[in-house]
Amino acid sequence: MSTLLEWQRSMRARLLGAPRPDLPSADAATDAKSTERYAIYRHTCLTTLINALRLNFPAVRLLVGDEFFEGAAAQFVSAQPPTSAYLNDYGASFAAFLAQFPPAAGISYLSDVARLEWAVSRSLHAPDSASLDPAALSALDPSQMSAVRFHPRPGVCLLRLNAPADEIWRAVLSGDEVAMAAVKLGNRPVYLLVERDERGTSVQRLGCVAGRFSEALLRGQSLNEALDAVDDGHVADGANEEVNAALADHLRAGRFAEFTTEGENEI
Repeated sequence: MSTLLEWQRSMRARLLGAPRPDLPSADAATDAKSTERYAIYRHTCLTTLINALRLNFPAVRLLVGDEFFEGAAAQFVSAQPPTSAYLNDYGASFAAFLAQFPPAAGISYLSDVARLEWAVSRSLHAPDSASLDPAALSALDPSQMSAVRFHPRPGVCLLRLNAPADEIWRAVLSGDEVAMAAVKLGNRPVYLLVERDERGTSVQRLGCVAGRFSEALLRGQSLNEALDAVDDGHVADGANEEVNAALADHLRAGRFAEFTTEGENEI
């Protein structure tokens, strides 16, 4: 007699991938009717999961077309089925999958567009959180400022990409072929700030200095460590002004939920 775990593994293999001969059958009857029933369930399961990916990655689908997208999505579902019933959370590793997907090798920017779309989806579904009151920083001793670590609100993230995914994303979703043709792929990193406010989710491109500084801050590094990430001897004059402007903008926009200093609790 098969165990419940073996039965579940067999069912999962039948629904999401090729049946494995080393697993017991989930149904003792292996006649044509049994095979037909599994085919119906498998189709429903795959269709539901592929549709979840379609909703989370609309620009990726438009870039490659329905047939390519559904083929890639089906392989992704088979290789990495969901671990939660909440399908808005499904697709976290789809961008990494596309980066290694041989048929997409000629579309170098596809995985970056997928990363952006996933960040936008996460921002859209992130829980609400109060913003840090900048006045709380005034209570700190000046000597503590370098050790401050800011913690971003759930709907805020910073992406460092290799392609101008924001331009591609907007052009594709708006159907603007002129804008799409004007996109220039380069070798410099692209820093994109994704956030949600009362107006909805937005994507903003940052300059190199502000991007590197913000990336470090939003990753939880201290203010001093974030400054070190910028001050590597290869940034243009005026970096301090850009850093100060970036920090002021983050505080003014309420992108942080709280801050800590070394050995202290959240504030």
